[in-house]
Amino acid sequence: MIYLDNAATTFPKAPGTLERAVELYRELGVSPGRGNHDLAMRASDAVEEVRAKVATFFGAPDPTRVAFAANASDALNTVLLGLVRPGDHVVATRLDHNSVLRPLHHLAATGVIAWDAAPFDDAGIVTADAVEALLRPNTRLVVMAHASNVIGTVQPVAEIARRCAARGVPVVVDAAQSAGQVPIDMAAMGIGALAFTGHKSLYGPSGIGGLVLMPSLDVETSRFGGTGMDSASLVHTRSYPLRLEAGTLNLLGVLGLGLGLDFVSLEGVEAIHAREAALLRRLRDGLVSIDGVTVYLASGGLSDRVAVLACNVAGVHPQDVGAILDGDFEIAVRVGVHCAPLAHRDLGTIDRGAVRFSLGAFTTAADIDAAIAAMRAIATG
Repeated sequence: MIYLDNAATTFPKAPGTLERAVELYRELGVSPGRGNHDLAMRASDAVEEVRAKVATFFGAPDPTRVAFAANASDALNTVLLGLVRPGDHVVATRLDHNSVLRPLHHLAATGVIAWDAAPFDDAGIVTADAVEALLRPNTRLVVMAHASNVIGTVQPVAEIARRCAARGVPVVVDAAQSAGQVPIDMAAMGIGALAFTGHKSLYGPSGIGGLVLMPSLDVETSRFGGTGMDSASLVHTRSYPLRLEAGTLNLLGVLGLGLGLDFVSLEGVEAIHAREAALLRRLRDGLVSIDGVTVYLASGGLSDRVAVLACNVAGVHPQDVGAILDGDFEIAVRVGVHCAPLAHRDLGTIDRGAVRFSLGAFTTAADIDAAIAAMRAIATG
């Protein structure tokens, strides 16, 4: 099978990564932070080592401000529910995933906040001007996808954060698509909080992600439970990172995340991005040459994009295109609205969605050529 659905979950993982994670779990698979015996302490040390790797990878100064979560959606819920207060206003974007849009919709529907979504321009970019135009005196935060999971455009987060900082508004970044594909330095870019997931371009397993905070940003606890600290008190600890971690951690996931980070760091984020950008250009150029295939917002250079491309075939429903690619050509893609309804509404594809190709570190030129040939066959009947 040719796997071109890496924006959903990267597959395969780096050789040996999952095997090594299981091996470590066999050695250390107890509850970290829940005992003083040697094995529990070794497990805790392993977790803290990964926490430090995450902080370093994202340019954050304090590993204790790295809180593990189930995925990016979980982390975004943690930060949004922990920051907003009744009467606040929030700015998001029309490129955002439902992991941002649905929490905001819920908070607005229950009367807690008001929110607006900044539009993207003809190049697929949400400009700093577009975000700044929506800021109000009561704007509590700006939350935005660093890279679109539909069209792949990387947003000018640093400039947006600079404008927002002048107004005292922190920027929360959804890095689900960008982490591992483009370099991220939270301190240099002015990012207040960053949500990430392990199972995409960090090449870890599913079920692990996290929230990284700058020390200047405090997030209130929105879930409560055991932490292994202050157990005699009914008040959830205020200390980071346990302030945002209730219950026993997914130790196997944390170990796998650490090994995935090792792979990405060894390969180099810039090198991975350069290879994927070259393959994305090959795919884009091949698809636009096919009569009847529409590629969305993929003109010009591709160096400022992650390896995601959305398209449609005239006269063929995208669900059927996906089924033909899978059944006849053994090519896996994602079809539909991709949990990004506002983006598809603005693209004019909300009723049927689109076919999404997304590349990974193990995609080859032969994979791309096979996809182009398959799409040409579908477009020509």
